[in-house]
Amino acid sequence: MGVSATVPNRAGAEARSEVALPPQDLKTAILRSQEYLLSLQKPEGYWVGELIVDSTLVSDMVAYHHWDDSVDPEWQRKAVNHILSMQLPDGGWNIYYGGPPEVNATIKAYLALKLAGVPVTDPRMLRAREVALSLGGVPRMNTFSKLYLALLGLFPWEYVPTIPCEVILIGKWFHVNFWEMSNWSRAMLVPLAIINHFKPTRRPRNNVTLDELYPQGFHERDLALPPDPDRLSWRNFFLWLDRLHKFAEIFAQHNIHPFRKRALRKAEQWMLERFEGSDGLAAIFPAMLNSVIALKALGYSNDNPILKREWEQLKRLQHETENDVRIEPCFSPVWDTAITLVCLRESGIPADHPQLKKAAEWLMSKEIRFRGDWQYKNPAKVEPSGWVFEYENKWNPDVDDTAMVLLALRQVPTDNPKKRDESFQRGLKWMMTFQCKDGGWAAFDKDCTKNILEKVPFADHNAMLDPECADITARILELLGYEGYGIEHPQVKDALAFLKSHQEKDGSWYGRWGVNYIYGTWQVLRGLRAMRIDMTQPWILKARDWLESVQHEDGGWGERCNTYDDPVFKGQGPSTASQTAWAVMGLCAFDDPDRPSIRRGIDYLIRTQNSDGSWTELETTGTGFPKVFYLKYDMYRNTWPLLALATYERIRKARNAQREADFEKAVGLARPALTSTATSAVP
Repeated sequence: MGVSATVPNRAGAEARSEVALPPQDLKTAILRSQEYLLSLQKPEGYWVGELIVDSTLVSDMVAYHHWDDSVDPEWQRKAVNHILSMQLPDGGWNIYYGGPPEVNATIKAYLALKLAGVPVTDPRMLRAREVALSLGGVPRMNTFSKLYLALLGLFPWEYVPTIPCEVILIGKWFHVNFWEMSNWSRAMLVPLAIINHFKPTRRPRNNVTLDELYPQGFHERDLALPPDPDRLSWRNFFLWLDRLHKFAEIFAQHNIHPFRKRALRKAEQWMLERFEGSDGLAAIFPAMLNSVIALKALGYSNDNPILKREWEQLKRLQHETENDVRIEPCFSPVWDTAITLVCLRESGIPADHPQLKKAAEWLMSKEIRFRGDWQYKNPAKVEPSGWVFEYENKWNPDVDDTAMVLLALRQVPTDNPKKRDESFQRGLKWMMTFQCKDGGWAAFDKDCTKNILEKVPFADHNAMLDPECADITARILELLGYEGYGIEHPQVKDALAFLKSHQEKDGSWYGRWGVNYIYGTWQVLRGLRAMRIDMTQPWILKARDWLESVQHEDGGWGERCNTYDDPVFKGQGPSTASQTAWAVMGLCAFDDPDRPSIRRGIDYLIRTQNSDGSWTELETTGTGFPKVFYLKYDMYRNTWPLLALATYERIRKARNAQREADFEKAVGLARPALTSTATSAVP
């Protein structure tokens, strides 16, 4: 039977909608999804999907091979194919699917193609050049991009913001120090500081230049970073300090810098230490590529075991086919496995299913019992624990992955429940020590929020800090709610206050690690529901109303990465399976399965499911660094829809059970009255 519903569309108008949701269709969709996900499990017990990104990683590798004079023509041919396949019709390259051309991605791609021998007169190059110039050309690139150009002699080192090695010597006693930078920035900056010292410029053999991409030529007014109009500002102070660093660099090149030798040794030692127990430095592409260049600048030969291992780890991130090569920024097995485990278990797969038990064992094997870099910002006397995103990265367990793993482990018994319980409790206690001063949780570190660091000239990658965020905080509340924590618990009270203070005026929440307001709002609502909070409070209902206000006519939800540039675009974008699933789960937090918006969302997911149980999704819905770097988690399109269907099925069954109970109660109350009436009627 169809369900007649009045639903709001984007403009706020009302439309009639007939949504048919036969229970067998829902059950079939769940079974198909379960079977599909179970078929993807690796023999070792984990799941891992590809992290699909923009063209910049391949472009960077082309540039690296020309710097290193190690070009493989066949590999380069595939790289060219890959880069050209991602070129936009106007000639530029973007950093997320459906987005506009972006200056760094466009110029990196143009340079890679030019290095590979694509003629500048090629129509694709001419269009790329026009777009690059319209975006401001080389001077508008960020610091890391300019440094890579400087390595090839294509940008003056004089105008690359200095990354001084000495920053690693500054201890915690100083307000702004090395450990106040985000985890990922430290891993990228240490090798870059080594590179910055040696400045190992190697011009490409084919004498490629980028002169045509400097709108005003090599003029200081265009190459130097612009000062802040307000003369007395931190930015201007750091620009002055950068000039001082450059003056000191003159002495450093002649080995008379007072701290440089010590700083270089410290930077090298720091980097070498963090190779241990990790699949490359921090197990992420930028840090790994930077470390390879830094090792070569330090004089390590190609046959050195340390350099060989780091290069091998970097090569693992590459996927080569007959005519294409693409590169992942890192691997995501722990994250993908934990999410998949939660989805399968909540959708009805038995807790003792062999594949689920194997996945749980694999996750437990990945617990990190090592006191890594987190100890500098969080010196709490807690037993080391935690999980990472990747296969091996012992220095950098993170809060978000740990929370997701704990959500998974709590649902799956193993053949060794004592081991599971001990692992769970260690992880929980470890995670709880990371709550920040304002009540929220961040990804890697505790209270890594000194905004002054964002004024440093080389901090234009929008990732110097690791601020607390609503999505991670809410995921932790979800876990705590399931574990029986009440709203009077001190840490819960602080977390709830954090979420309430960070709610947007329209009722939504910003999503730091997923795109964007749909992600943040869903996770907060799910977390609040798990805490058994009164969901009829006005501030919470406002979030529900916002989600419904951005539902599309097709029943789905979608949002693009441009919301990080301008919130006016929030809730806008083509409908996707993952974002529809998030929105549906957010609305399910109100336990009303008959709500038209939910039924239309569920109908969208069932209707768009492929016959093999998967969903198709092209959009980018994962966030690396807002405004700078985004990811498409290929598992998202198949895991989150299953969890949404399962969540809906759970509240639907609960509602039906409640109705049956109410009916039985009503019948029970009516039966004595009927019996009494019948008896009195007997003569």
